[in-house]
Amino acid sequence: MTVMPHEPESSSPSTAESTTRFGGRALFAAAALALLAVPFALTLLLVEDKWAPLLRADSGARDTLHRFAVTHAGFVTTMQLISDSGSALAREVVLAAVVIWLLWRRLPRLALFVVITGAGSSLLNTVVKSSVHRLRPVLTDPVAREQGLSFPSGHAQAAMVGYAVLLLVFAPILHRVWRTVAVATAVFMVLAVGFSRIALGVHYLSDVIGGFILGAAWVAAMAAAFNATRVDRGRRAAPLGEGLEPDLG
Repeated sequence: MTVMPHEPESSSPSTAESTTRFGGRALFAAAALALLAVPFALTLLLVEDKWAPLLRADSGARDTLHRFAVTHAGFVTTMQLISDSGSALAREVVLAAVVIWLLWRRLPRLALFVVITGAGSSLLNTVVKSSVHRLRPVLTDPVAREQGLSFPSGHAQAAMVGYAVLLLVFAPILHRVWRTVAVATAVFMVLAVGFSRIALGVHYLSDVIGGFILGAAWVAAMAAAFNATRVDRGRRAAPLGEGLEPDLG
């Protein structure tokens, strides 16, 4: 490969290149957030409007799973264990350990990303729940009881945010095969947590869908902001498939 004269290689991008990359990332972030915000806004609108087909889907999923749950104690126990694994407390414990590890690895900005994303998700869920003020399902013979409001599901959102953050942090240091396994496991666990909340009769189907979408939108916003600040400061932004910190290993 021939290097042209008078064009020395540079280890850092020029101001123009940084600006172009920043603009590209900002545009991509806006598009990603729009794609996530639209279905969440639509779900919220249908919940608020008490759209009949949505209510039928919510009631059908609730009643079908409840009829099975009341006669299968082992199923209820399994669902409770899965549900607990996706709680905000479980997420906070795991993410706290990740933050400590990142600080030990001297990656404070990535640790800050984890803290802000986790804490901000909980606050966002509380704000949206208070605004919507949807009551939880009412069953004559409940197999589980929960306090608080229903939409969006805090467990579903916590699971989405928790597993997404773990993937974004650790994807760069995983071999391609193990990365695929990690993604598949994360997807399965997020869906399982959402399913468990409906099976236990403490959330509607639309609550879980709303939690998934809101959690994904929040992580997308935080990841985009993190990458954008990297580009803005002249550092190379990670390719989308390589996580947030390509020099982690």
